[in-house]
Order: sequence, then C-alpha cells, then structure tokens
Amino acid sequence: MNDPVVLDGGDRRCVQLLIELRALVADLTPGTVVHLIATDPAAPIDLPAWCHLTGHTYLGPAPAAERPTYAVRVEGEARQSRPYAPWHLSGE
Repeated sequence: MNDPVVLDGGDRRCVQLLIELRALVADLTPGTVVHLIATDPAAPIDLPAWCHLTGHTYLGPAPAAERPTYAVRVEGEARQSRPYAPWHLSGE
C-alpha cells in the first residue's frame, strides 16, 4: 500500500481546504488516500458532506495523528465539483 498524500491545511478555513482538496484529487489516481490535516472545527462535518456530494470515500479520522487529520480515498467515478465552489457540482 502506498503512503497517503498529505494536504496540510494548517489553520485555513474548511472552504479553502475543500477548494485545495478538489484541485488535488483531480490529478490523483483512483484508490489514492489523502490525509487532510485541518484544525477548522467544521472539517469533520464538511469533509464527509463533500465526499458524499462528489462520490469520493470519507475514511474518517486518521488514527494516531498528532494533529486533526481526516482520510479520503479518491474514487475514479467521482463527480466533479466547481473549482471555486466545491460544495456545488459542476453543471449545477
């Protein structure tokens, strides 16, 4: 199994993190796991919702992480969201 791709969101708000995550997963191979480090308290709510919207798989909090870290598996049949409005699907 490959190491996860890490997106360190630092203290950025979840909206910005989803924009960055959307851009990142567009270039990743299906099956790749992304670890998103996010201190925004909305992350554990917004990230699963974004995964549900797009079809990527939310794997939950990463175990034994030093900072709040959430895992997502990139899916090949995922739906595209808007580049600067990742909470809306493209074409909506």
